[in-house]
Amino acid sequence: MADNEQVLLDQVLVQRQAERSVPVRDDEAFELFAAEQALVTRQLSAEEVAEGVIGGSNDGAIDAIYVFVDGMLLSEDSDVLQAGFSSSKLPRGVKLQLWLVQAKRETSFTETAIDKAAAALARLLSLAENEDDLLKLYSSGTVSRTGFFRKALRAVATRHPQVEIHFVYATRGRATGQNSINTKVEIKARDLETQLASVISGAKGHVEFLGAAELWRRANTVASYTTELTYQENATSGNSHVALVKLRDYMTFLKDEDGQLRRHIFDWNVRDYQGDVEVNREIRASLEDPEGPEFWWLNNGVTIVCSKATAVGKTYSLDDVQVVNGLQSSHTIFNFLRTAPESHPALDRSVLVRILVTGDDLATRDLVIRATNRQTSVPAASLRATDDIQRDIEAYFLGHDWYYDRRKNFYRNSGRSAERIVSISLLAQAVMAMGLSRPDNSRARPSSLLKRDEEYKRIFSKDIPVEIYLWVARAQKEIDAFLASETAGVSVPERNNYRFHLAMVTTAKLVKQPVRSPKQLSRLASAGTPLADADLLATLAFLRGEFAVHERRTGNSLDKIAKGPDFVEHLLGISHDRTTKGPDFVERLRKRFS
Repeated sequence: MADNEQVLLDQVLVQRQAERSVPVRDDEAFELFAAEQALVTRQLSAEEVAEGVIGGSNDGAIDAIYVFVDGMLLSEDSDVLQAGFSSSKLPRGVKLQLWLVQAKRETSFTETAIDKAAAALARLLSLAENEDDLLKLYSSGTVSRTGFFRKALRAVATRHPQVEIHFVYATRGRATGQNSINTKVEIKARDLETQLASVISGAKGHVEFLGAAELWRRANTVASYTTELTYQENATSGNSHVALVKLRDYMTFLKDEDGQLRRHIFDWNVRDYQGDVEVNREIRASLEDPEGPEFWWLNNGVTIVCSKATAVGKTYSLDDVQVVNGLQSSHTIFNFLRTAPESHPALDRSVLVRILVTGDDLATRDLVIRATNRQTSVPAASLRATDDIQRDIEAYFLGHDWYYDRRKNFYRNSGRSAERIVSISLLAQAVMAMGLSRPDNSRARPSSLLKRDEEYKRIFSKDIPVEIYLWVARAQKEIDAFLASETAGVSVPERNNYRFHLAMVTTAKLVKQPVRSPKQLSRLASAGTPLADADLLATLAFLRGEFAVHERRTGNSLDKIAKGPDFVEHLLGISHDRTTKGPDFVERLRKRFS
């Protein structure tokens, strides 16, 4: 008889499937869910979770892989993975974390599952292995995602990294109590921890079991944006405050119940942590100096926005907290003081904290974010979420019961269905593929689209009718749902390589010519034309055939072809100097799909 937690877990899984426009295989649905819960404290978006899932044949008994450097999730175009990256940009002792998730819908934990993963990881995590050899044994997704770790390890090696490798084994079984994990499985788990710790000297290996009860509890835990902040002195004007806060109390504010940094309270900050740059070295030096002056004399402090602030005694209770300025200071304080002895004098120094109560007025919050970050040099790309065009898109989406997550996880944490949430990154990728016919950029450079001013302005412009953005977002969601369906018959690793190229080809078929400007999609957006009208199955067959031809001609892998411009030129039928309008492409499509 199933435990109550197992019954409730199965109910959650059924509900998740019902929310999808096209249900995925039950095994894959469980892999996505397990990966999300395994990394729940990381507050990954639904898209980030899905990108890490690589389950399928030759996956090495690993279903999802994620790599973090200094808490930042790595993607295809992360700086640390690029040739010529200078490790001096990172702090000494930088944390490199690899998370591996194995998810089985079974109701028990087995030795075999751990044995298979251990055998695969002995090769996949070895720097001595040749990637071409690995590709003969494992799927491209498995090799690529573990490759993030291998490349990052080489890149940070001179910074004395703190390496952690986490293996999470999730099933619908019982992980604790009677009739749970047998002794042999526990022994194999300890052996795997030892193996993971031996990847590099000083590394730490962790194996964690998640059963139905643990998965159910995590799925029902919402990240808290309500917290307390103890202060020494304060001044109040209206509903907002300025306070001097001892660093030991600020550390308590920054930490979650597990002693980790509460990263979700920085989601609305305009910059990521910059690592070992000059300003952070100076902040750390001021903390290290036992004879140093008060911290707040040398530091601009921290700005917090919240919807409500109530002071009782010497403690504020803050609702809907976001640290919108002072991320560099906060990270440096946290990284230094978490290992400092309790007697260190820095703990009794103070930081200046501004607490601005903006209620639910998101526009006011945006003004605060811009104003507090204009005082220092912040790249224009870092202020994207507060651009007028981004707010216009969000408002238009809301009017049609879609959710534009310009603030990461804002709508997810509000309980909205992930199927109707679209991030800035996904929308940029979709516009680049469908509106500018550059699916190779969408595939290979997902984060760079928001960093480069020239590309950003081509994608997000007041000149583009806002309804086009909603049509493109819905169209990409249609493509992704189709590729995940059993009808499409596409493996998980293949999807990442097909999704944006299929979006481009399908859109061009509907427009009857290559698309060079998002404005060419006006007719489709006004009519609300669904991509299903283009017969996605036939278009996928066409695309697969063209990929296969290109693989045979070039000898390159599917992954490499999808990330390069040559295949796009091949599809569009344009010459290398781009002097034609692509009549070959239109004629091919006409013959193929007439």
